[in-house]
Amino acid sequence: MTTDRRTFLSGMAGLGALALVGCSPDESGSVPGASPTSKAPAPHGGPVNLRVAGTVAEGLNVPWGIAFLPDGRALVAQRDAGSIVIVDPDAEKGKRTREFGTVRGSVGRPGGEGGVLGLALDPDDESQLFVFVSTAEDERIVRFEVRDDGLGESDVVLQGIPTGQAHHGGRMAFGPDGHLYVGTGEATRRERAQDRESLGGKILRITKDGKPGKGNPFDNEVWSWGHRNVEGLAFDADDRLWACEFGESRVDELNLIKKGGNYGWPRFEGESDDPPQGESSVPAGGTPTSFVTPKVTWPVAECSPSGMAIAQSTAFVAALRGNRLWSVPLDGENVGEPTAFFVGEYGRLRTVIVAPDDSLWLTTSNTDGRGRRRDGDDRILRVVME
Repeated sequence: MTTDRRTFLSGMAGLGALALVGCSPDESGSVPGASPTSKAPAPHGGPVNLRVAGTVAEGLNVPWGIAFLPDGRALVAQRDAGSIVIVDPDAEKGKRTREFGTVRGSVGRPGGEGGVLGLALDPDDESQLFVFVSTAEDERIVRFEVRDDGLGESDVVLQGIPTGQAHHGGRMAFGPDGHLYVGTGEATRRERAQDRESLGGKILRITKDGKPGKGNPFDNEVWSWGHRNVEGLAFDADDRLWACEFGESRVDELNLIKKGGNYGWPRFEGESDDPPQGESSVPAGGTPTSFVTPKVTWPVAECSPSGMAIAQSTAFVAALRGNRLWSVPLDGENVGEPTAFFVGEYGRLRTVIVAPDDSLWLTTSNTDGRGRRRDGDDRILRVVME
């Protein structure tokens, strides 16, 4: 599968990865003027059928973030191992994966949640890779130079994101405005989600140098708040940002992200559009706020959403505890009935991403200390949409 630069960028555009400089997202989260006026409206999401067409790679250690290079190969984060491998889907079986580099300072362990997490390749410069990593002090974003022989020099772009035993967040995606969007967790300290000065329990919007994005609602890095643990981010064809996050014990969520939106945690788990009442609705240093309700909720036993992708007007959500892949039809800001695929067939599912050939790459997560290891785990599965 040889993919030229134009084909690669076209595939990534559906994820909102192309940078369109000079545009600022409005309060719906979409980018006015980012799409040409001749662009046809996105088709409404309808039923899709999914089929596993084969295994791209196997024998991986908790594959987490994935970033595609222009030639069709992919960089894949190994969470607990603290490393990044490069995967060539066109190579001979058994030779598709090789070590690409180690991320120093990474703290990951079986049964935990931290380590080397999200990856995002600069859409304007494929030699620059952004890595979300858990350290002993904090969660941080580190930018690495991508060389032919592996990872090169690095610099810290953003540090000080709270860390803890769990709820690290870690997913990243470049938006159509050229900014980097970052999902974070509240690191098991609930109050951080409602503190707009904390970077925990948020979706951040930053420049490539780690500065707050111009037009951010609170004059800092925060784009939305009131989140528990965001591990899935994706842009739809109309530049709207969607996110999935873990609930505590009742329901998990799929949210349409609004600029400055408060998604309710810990006051709400699930539906959260009730009017504010009492002091608990007043954030630190702020004023009473209303809350944004999820578009979809699932019982936690059927989901635990770690990754998501959007293709063919459909959101795909990978479920850890649910051991399945959810598809959710999208129709503008509305959603259809979710459908579950591969229930129990491959174990815990961690990451889903649209590949340059328009298939989905779907990772298992059975070596993370919380699943039952199967032959070949952990694997990247190639899923085709029919």
